[in-house]
Amino acid sequence: MAKKVLIVYAHQSSSSFNSAAKTTAVEVLTTLGCSVEVSDLYAMNFKATATAEDIKGDLKDAENFSYLDESKLAWEEGRLMDDITKEQSKVIEADFIIFQFPMYWFSVPAIMKGWIDRVLTNGFAFTQEKRYSQGIFKEKRAMLSFTTGSLESMFSATGINGDMNVTLWPLQNGILHYCGFQVLAPQIFWAPFSATPEARSCMLEGWRARLQGLLEEQPLSFISLDCFDKKGFQLKSDVQEKHAAKDFGLAVGIHMGKPLPPHNQMKAGS
Repeated sequence: MAKKVLIVYAHQSSSSFNSAAKTTAVEVLTTLGCSVEVSDLYAMNFKATATAEDIKGDLKDAENFSYLDESKLAWEEGRLMDDITKEQSKVIEADFIIFQFPMYWFSVPAIMKGWIDRVLTNGFAFTQEKRYSQGIFKEKRAMLSFTTGSLESMFSATGINGDMNVTLWPLQNGILHYCGFQVLAPQIFWAPFSATPEARSCMLEGWRARLQGLLEEQPLSFISLDCFDKKGFQLKSDVQEKHAAKDFGLAVGIHMGKPLPPHNQMKAGS
């Protein structure tokens, strides 16, 4: 059971639904015996842009600046700015990370994307050898908890916004799973702004109930790195042959030209 929880929180208003969801998580998890820390990105005035100013001292190649390379070297040499290393220390200490935010443009707010870009640096959070199922943080868990502006029906396979499973793939596979995290199913609060007070209360009660057993939940399923060849990182032929007769693809993004597996990014075991 996770004991140290980090909540990376991105909302400017203390009276927002996101704030209420964050507070609920802190209260319940603390009651369960967890040590909970919150990185309130707006209150911290966290820098959202990944730039050369994140690095102390001289750059290796200032003329052809590469954040990927320079931040890796700076991390190895202890030359990243203090606001970054402070957050990296929180990540190291945490067993479980919750990202709490309002969905902006089908993704996270810029300030949270900045946290991801600047904190989950090359070398610290991933390497070419240590990623996906063999990732650096494979012993840690993480999840997304967020609000939408649109109704749930709009994020369906026939809805105007498209399937939410597709929207979640870059965030959950391309960021969290890429760094090795075991990813729990997201907590989605559908359009609380347009909901009645009673409906919003029900949403929070549902979250409170889930939090009681959250630390024991099974993570979402992702394809093991061992299923891909080492040259072009294509699915191995035996994996493709084994799955050829199946009705659905392996995952949302690795669908093999087949229909997407239902709820693949929203329910464990799908």
